[in-house]
Amino acid sequence: MTDTVLILGGRSDIGLAVAHRFAADGHPVALAARDAASLEEARADIALRHGVAATLHDYDALDTHALRGFVESFDPVPGIVVSAVGAMGEQAASEADPEAAALVMRTNYEAPAQALELFAARMVARGQGTLVGISSVAGDRGRASNYVYGSAKAGFTAYLSGLRNRLSRTGVQVITVKPGFVATRMTEGMDLSPALTASPEAVADAIARAVGRGQGVVYVKRVWWAVMGIIRAIPEPIFKRTRL
Repeated sequence: MTDTVLILGGRSDIGLAVAHRFAADGHPVALAARDAASLEEARADIALRHGVAATLHDYDALDTHALRGFVESFDPVPGIVVSAVGAMGEQAASEADPEAAALVMRTNYEAPAQALELFAARMVARGQGTLVGISSVAGDRGRASNYVYGSAKAGFTAYLSGLRNRLSRTGVQVITVKPGFVATRMTEGMDLSPALTASPEAVADAIARAVGRGQGVVYVKRVWWAVMGIIRAIPEPIFKRTRL
């Protein structure tokens, strides 16, 4: 039986691209998002275009109290869960407003980690499954231009690493995906280098390959592995003089 793929944050450009990518391979897909009914057109398109079952599920990533009920509503638990939840926010706003900073931190770390933890428990009980967390190269080293967002992604990356280590002998694989810049609504208007920017479809392809190969950590564009390796290697006294 082909595994159902649940996409948390299914409204996002990346989430929809992931849904189409797995549906094209014959996987039933489930889109989870706020006001999920408004995604009916997208759901119908996926089902018709790829000939698979596609369902919608209401999901508020920040509603901790409703989370357990949401996870337990899936019977059986989906074989693959992809968390595409995230929000960049604005660094200046996060510096000035603790609530804005908390929203960025919760959306990019706390909320996806809490959801994946509950799905992990159910997958372990079944003895198999795949968890995919979309993190960011921004978490590889804190930089002045986006350190609140970057710190949240760093936390999520560390969480996924620890979860992968804990579940390594359970039959459940955990994949960390680091896309770098992605041409989406979230980055619209930003001056992005084409060499460093991936499409949502490229991110979806990378995720599908990683699931098939059992990879642990994936840089969607390999150039980011080199770029962030250099940035991490810059000595702190020099790094403090940069404006990265």
